[in-house]
Amino acid sequence: MKKDTRAEKVAEVLGRGIEKIYPSSSFLKKKLLAGRPLKIYAGFDPTASSLHLGHLALLNKLAQLQELGHQVFFLIGDFTALIGDPSGRSATRPQLTKKEITANGRCFYQQAAKILSFQGNNSARLVFNSQWLGKLKAEDIVELASHFTVQQMLARDMFQRRIEKKRPIFIHEFLYPLFQAYDSVALEADLEVGGNDQTFNMLCGRSLVKDLQHREKIVLTLKLLTDAKGDKMSKTAANAVFLSDSSQEMYGKIMSFPDQLVEPAFYSGTRVPRAEVEEIRQKMKEKQVNRRDAKARLAWEMVALNWGREKAERSAQEFSRVFQEKRLPLKIPLVRLPKETISLIDLLLQTQLASSRAEARRLITQGGIKVDQEVQTDGEQMIKLVKGMLVQRGKRKLVQIQ
Repeated sequence: MKKDTRAEKVAEVLGRGIEKIYPSSSFLKKKLLAGRPLKIYAGFDPTASSLHLGHLALLNKLAQLQELGHQVFFLIGDFTALIGDPSGRSATRPQLTKKEITANGRCFYQQAAKILSFQGNNSARLVFNSQWLGKLKAEDIVELASHFTVQQMLARDMFQRRIEKKRPIFIHEFLYPLFQAYDSVALEADLEVGGNDQTFNMLCGRSLVKDLQHREKIVLTLKLLTDAKGDKMSKTAANAVFLSDSSQEMYGKIMSFPDQLVEPAFYSGTRVPRAEVEEIRQKMKEKQVNRRDAKARLAWEMVALNWGREKAERSAQEFSRVFQEKRLPLKIPLVRLPKETISLIDLLLQTQLASSRAEARRLITQGGIKVDQEVQTDGEQMIKLVKGMLVQRGKRKLVQIQ
């Protein structure tokens, strides 16, 4: 009997990294197997200069659905970014300029193009929500607002935390879920994909589609990558591995992931088949495979997805050379300084190993600075610069005096 490869692909989509599906997994499965292309989207507010590894779950899920023949929209929230999503925020998000948002959105698209296909048959479509949100009139916004209550908005956990801590909640933050909800209406979306921190916003869209278009919009929430403390990977939490990081830097940061992050990162951040991930998980559990080796495979897969197989291989070799064989990197940036003698703090600043005097002092106090392989403890000491001298911050950042 011939295998139903389409059913197998649908099973892979629905069995990988998903937290919840509204109204149900069976409802979405039926839609995916029906043969009619669905309109599917995920929104990305360009509030940072780069996407990070936490966004790979979204991009990979969109890519899987695109491969099944569905129409995928990569939505840049250039209008909603002007407001700032309050999800998970204990304070109001600082607002960006249009120039910053445009530059960030351009970078997002370039990074997404490594995962999604924006050319050829069934190409993904790039859309900006300013195309429809920017055209709304005051009466349109009032009509939108009439579909939601103040009690609904105040029920959000982050708003409850702010009320408890007597921190302000601004009116424009209530508008954010309304505008994100309208994205689903404007796109006539059948399915929205997002992280589980976006559940409230996406369900607002589901509700609005029912009210205005009298049909079901499916919501698919994904599990978020979190650090050892349970904080989601984000720019705000300062724990993100950005897609703009070099291949070597990305590889090294993934190798420093806590062990409990390896399995979910395989599911969300790679295209390794689910059965193979399950095999790796079982072998780690039974200690048939070294966790470090599993992490190396994870790092290779994630770097290859973003930078290509060749750079992934070079990054793996360089990591082994520096961290396992305890040898110096093959390529070390060269720096020429005008002075012959300089204080250690100024040396760190001028070589860009520290961004401020306070950071330089902190690094020195923590024993994170070496000059010619010797740990330095006095930030005010004067260093005589010699050609070939190595200045090192931590394990991965080195410069050589020219």
